[in-house]
Amino acid sequence: MKPETNAFASWESLRSFIIDMFCRVGVTRDDAETVAGALIWANLRGVDSHGVQLLPWYIEAIKIGHFNIKPDIRIEKESQASATIEANLAMGAVVNAFGMNLAIEKARNTGIGWVFIRNTNHQGALGHYSQMAAMNDMAGIAWVCSIANTVPYGARAPGTANNPISISVPRRGQHPLTLDMSTSVAAAQKIAVAKAKGRPIPEGWALDREGNPTTDPEKAAVLLPVAGAKGSGLSLMLECLCSVMVGNPRLEPVLRGDILPLWLGTMIGNPERIRRAIQNSAVAAIDIGAFTDTDGYKTHIENLISGIKKLPRADGCDEILLPGEPEVRNYEQRMKEGIPIPEKTALTLQNLADGLGVEVPWQL
Repeated sequence: MKPETNAFASWESLRSFIIDMFCRVGVTRDDAETVAGALIWANLRGVDSHGVQLLPWYIEAIKIGHFNIKPDIRIEKESQASATIEANLAMGAVVNAFGMNLAIEKARNTGIGWVFIRNTNHQGALGHYSQMAAMNDMAGIAWVCSIANTVPYGARAPGTANNPISISVPRRGQHPLTLDMSTSVAAAQKIAVAKAKGRPIPEGWALDREGNPTTDPEKAAVLLPVAGAKGSGLSLMLECLCSVMVGNPRLEPVLRGDILPLWLGTMIGNPERIRRAIQNSAVAAIDIGAFTDTDGYKTHIENLISGIKKLPRADGCDEILLPGEPEVRNYEQRMKEGIPIPEKTALTLQNLADGLGVEVPWQL
């Protein structure tokens, strides 16, 4: 196999590049900055599946009208502690950031803010939003519900979604403690990264269209749930607590046979698949100070972390890592050394940028 070749760009130059690309296709400067911030947040933390590699299909989604760059985002229902937002197909990062800021505001007033978002699309890495709350001395929760693209435990065909969830809590002088996970073994975009790098995917990630296990990212058609019945059960309950709650179910139409599942595959050049990728999401902020002493809370978090780190290690384990810790280390390294971009992704972005008259911030 050909050795992987990467281009490199500083996070500042890559962020500016993404903003310029979005502005060239009509996105407002403010919204372009919001979406670019979400993509760079992922790249800096090594979550490249949710970073700049999404730019080509984001732009195609804009061109076919699936990403609405002039949406009528409106609050349809609201209480002191909650709200339901109609996104009108607004770009996911734009409406999720809006929703979390609203949840944080409500939490300041009532102790908790809970916001549902209906009819949106890809938001990027969810830790970006749960950490917004943590940076305000709150606990943050975010999850997304999508159309069926994952097999329920014991099945061979799609019936649940790889609904991701993220939970963040603040620390004292450190990056928030963050769990950001998919309810499938791997996120769909990680299979796209494997394609871009020309690498096989690990066993246990996906099935082909006939329901057979595969390690070929080109044949991967449906995802497998994490932890078997537990992962598919969690995915189902997230659907019940979000999509069904806002009257926009994502799984039921597939299970009834009204619409096809969202088989894995390239988004580029597949407008019908892009248009069907409608999602709902939920974000919540919990003001720690409304329930306990915030400084004392952080002390307990540090004690938890210290205690876990000191536990006897399993054979072959050099270090006990906490949720989000590898991502923090990637962040520190990439802030200094730049963000790597696989050659295939860099060439795709180069061609797209040439068509829009934007200069890329890297050289191959």
